[in-house]
Amino acid sequence: MTDERILLEARNIRKRFPGTLALDGVDFRVFAGKVHAVAGENGAGKSTLMNIISGTCTDFEGSLTVNARGVAMIHQELNLVPWMSVAENIFLGREPRTRAGLVDTKRMEREAGSILEGLGSTIDSRSPVHSLRVGEQQIVEIAKALSMQAEVLIMDEPTSSLSEKETEVLFGVVRDLASKGTGIVYITHKMAEISALADHVTILRDGRLIKEVPLKETSIDEIIRCMVGRDSAGFTHGGDRTPGETVLQVEGLSLQDPAGSGRARLSGIGFEVRAGEILGIYGLMGAGRTELLEAIFGCYPGKVSGKILLRGRPLDNSSTHSAVRQGLALLPEDRKLAGLVLGMDIRENVTLAALRSFASHGIVKEGREKDKAGEYRERLGIKSSSLRQEARELSGGNQQKVVLAKWLLTDPSVILLDEPTRGIDINAKNEIYRLLDELAREGKALVVVSSELPEIMAVCDRIITLRDGRPGGSFLREDFREESILKAALPEN
Repeated sequence: MTDERILLEARNIRKRFPGTLALDGVDFRVFAGKVHAVAGENGAGKSTLMNIISGTCTDFEGSLTVNARGVAMIHQELNLVPWMSVAENIFLGREPRTRAGLVDTKRMEREAGSILEGLGSTIDSRSPVHSLRVGEQQIVEIAKALSMQAEVLIMDEPTSSLSEKETEVLFGVVRDLASKGTGIVYITHKMAEISALADHVTILRDGRLIKEVPLKETSIDEIIRCMVGRDSAGFTHGGDRTPGETVLQVEGLSLQDPAGSGRARLSGIGFEVRAGEILGIYGLMGAGRTELLEAIFGCYPGKVSGKILLRGRPLDNSSTHSAVRQGLALLPEDRKLAGLVLGMDIRENVTLAALRSFASHGIVKEGREKDKAGEYRERLGIKSSSLRQEARELSGGNQQKVVLAKWLLTDPSVILLDEPTRGIDINAKNEIYRLLDELAREGKALVVVSSELPEIMAVCDRIITLRDGRPGGSFLREDFREESILKAALPEN
């Protein structure tokens, strides 16, 4: 059924978060019986737009017209209750009832089983969700959305945890639903999936609509060009840094899924970084960027295999404490949750990782703390009313400088930075870029993870890419091209 009936239309959608215009005048349509792919890099605004369309986010500017029986969304991040059964999760909040008003468990399990069978799955609807592997849990999420019988179905990276066979079955379900008049919105980074399924494609970039076009009127190369065609970052690489000896060397690093699914979260990762060098790691959502830094830093004891050498000697990454003691530092992706104690002041945060050096007989010398914290406040340009100002009261850029100061005080050889400029304004970003450049010139080895290609190209000397937890490509500075780097980060299938 392809009657060109518009099931959903969004017009001039704008969404603002503090310091960020996430969507800037975006138009979007969903047609009955069509598969509409949505493409764009991390941070392009895809998830924000889908949250508005699905009703999760109601605070936005613009208009949204729905001419469908309902809208259901399958999120990439699993949203299941582990200790409930498969059937209970599928019908949560919509449980069938007996005449007496009690939950009709047998009917619920039977209907859940029927939906799962239609997905080609042999999952027992009575099984607790926590007993399923990740791919099977993804199937349950899909079954949950299908049970709602919505006329618009949004799928956010639905194959990210599926096997090849499960993916083939899902493709069949998508085509079948479309043939019956359902409008499918399909978000993916996998160009092969767009080619296989899509009727239309919408490309977002930096919160703006770049192109909406029937797939037959464009090409994969054109889609990629539209995804990456942005202005470069404000900071310009000096180009005259001279790297020294190899400081950190990683060979064949693999990480078993910390959640215990038994599958490898990372596999066969290798790279090296030298003193005075900034190595960039780029990958799309779910590629394993954060897990790679955390694995090196000792966050997953017993789960990591392969060889990690620090100045030619095996690194003991059995704990984060051991990693810090040997000269590693990690600026985490979420500075508020994992980088700072928000209720502590600047002085306390800056000296936290090196507190022993300020103590005598178990008593912290506050005067020494104050002097050193003041030194780093001035060096990094931390803007605050005083050293007594709490971390929660600082801007995002100044919070990040406090985290950086905390680690510099430990005098690390290698600094791992996960999204160091996320959520800060352009001026603060350029200040962070300059600080990273200064640290490299002082001989530090830096590894920077970023989801912003212009940023990582502006700051780094070399870039490696990850895709689905595996190596993608490797690029010297003279070979930096947005399209090439993005292609090396896109999943192969």
